[in-house]
This record gives sequence, C-alpha cells and structure tokens, in this order.
Amino acid sequence: MFGIVLALFTIFMWSTLILLSIGVRHLPVFLCTGVALAIGGLVGLVKVRDWSVPPWTFAMGVGGIFGAHALFFTALRHAPAVEVNLLQYLWPLLIVVLSPLYLKSSRLAVHHILGGVLGLAGAALVITGGRLRPDLAYLPGYLLALCTAFVWASYSLLTKRVRPFRTGAVGGFCLASGILSLGLYALERMGGQALPAPAIRPVDWLFMVLLGLGPMGIAFYSWDAAMKRGDPRVIGALAYLTPLLSTLLLVLVGGGRFTPLAGCAMGLIVAGAVVGSLGMFQPPPKEESLSCRTCQAVAKEP
Repeated sequence: MFGIVLALFTIFMWSTLILLSIGVRHLPVFLCTGVALAIGGLVGLVKVRDWSVPPWTFAMGVGGIFGAHALFFTALRHAPAVEVNLLQYLWPLLIVVLSPLYLKSSRLAVHHILGGVLGLAGAALVITGGRLRPDLAYLPGYLLALCTAFVWASYSLLTKRVRPFRTGAVGGFCLASGILSLGLYALERMGGQALPAPAIRPVDWLFMVLLGLGPMGIAFYSWDAAMKRGDPRVIGALAYLTPLLSTLLLVLVGGGRFTPLAGCAMGLIVAGAVVGSLGMFQPPPKEESLSCRTCQAVAKEP
C-alpha cells in the first residue's frame, strides 16, 4: 500500500511539471534544465554512498533524465503547451508497446496493438488539429514531444535490464544531468552566436527551485521507491492519470485552452494506454509455476 501512496505522490508532482516549465520557458533550455536537475541531485547528497553504480547504469540514468527533460523544455518553445503535454505523455503507452524490443520475456498481444492504434489516433488528432494537413509551424515541437516520450519510456524499460541499484543513486543521475546541461549552456554562450546573458528574475529562481525540489528532483526518488515497494503493474496503470491531471491543472490556471478536440485526443491517448496494459493485471504464470514447484519441493523434503 505504501508503494501506491508513493506512486500517487509522484504522479501529482509530475502533473505540475508543465505549469512550472511554462514559468521559465523564456530562459535558455539548458540553463533552467541544468539548475533544476542540479538542485534535484543535491537533495540526494544524504545518500551519496548509493551513487556508486556500474558505468552503464550511470550512463542510462543520465541519458534518460537529461535527455527527456532537455527535449521537453525545447518542445515547449516550438509548439503549444497543451499539445506538447499530451504528446509527451504517450510514454506509458510506449512502455507497453516497446517492451518486446527491450525485454526478451515480453510479447505483444492483440490488446497491445489496439492500445497502440488508439494512442496513435490521439497523437494524430493533436498534430493535425482535426485537419488532413497538420500545422507545419508546430511540427518541430510535436516531434520533440514524441521524442521525449520515447526517451523516457526507453529509460524506464532499460532500468529492468541492469543490476538493481539503490534509490539514492538517482541523485547522482540528476546531478550529473544538471552539470551536463549547464556545460552545454556554457558552450552555447561561448559559441559564435554571442548570445546575450539572460535576465533571471527572482521569480525565475523560485520556479527553478520548485522544479528541482518537485517534478525534476524528489519525484524521481519517490518513483523509484514506489516501483521497488509496490506492484509495478498497478503503478504503471496509475501513471496514466498524469496527463489528465497535468492538462487539467494547465487549463485551470489559464495556461492553455481545453478544446473538445484536445479532450478527444486526451481520451484516446489514455484509453490506448489503459487497453494496452490490460495484460499487466494478469499474474505472471511463469513466476506462479516456479513458486508452485518450489512449494512442492519443500513439501517433499523430510
């Protein structure tokens, strides 16, 4: 039960990501990403001994956390926030659809394919706006949002292929991702473009601190802890609440307009994710049979 509580806590924090991101969208992408992730990493210094992980695990963590958020912030600068938010939250569906590519024990069934079709239909509605010809002005932002979903789904699946690591190691992933992002920002500043120094207001620092303490910091720790303590099949299904909450929050504060088309697209995306994960609620027969054989062997022992 505690794992479910942690998952719901994480989902709520992630639902605030779009709101806080809009507050700093006028700042350079790598600057705000770096500051927020560095703050999230510094939170984990209390468990710095857990940061010792194999190089591949470290690269996977940094690539997933840094890559997904850099793409997300960039997408917000090239497309409307509501559409970006919906598209990047295809990651729960992609986790189901891409699982056979990453995990040898996974197979696609009919409901997986149906879920993928529903999700793609929702994505198509977002991109085309209900018209046969999409608005090409926003196409770069749409593609970046889709890449965000792909990167985060890949990171989530790859964590199942590496040696188990402690939750505290997430702090190392965040801090390294923040340093990498700030380094790229410094390279931009030293480039031939002669970029002007951004004017960072006190409210901008507030938004970046909130990002680092919430959806780009503590949320990573609580998500990892939730996956370790709860049923991943149930927690995965709960993740589909995130796009609903985040889009509704965005509309409530006036950061976007919730049109009937957006509602239809969101319904298709969430429906596709739920249908695609139906098999996750069935107990794994392989583990059950192994458990039964173990019980029988124990019973036969004198």
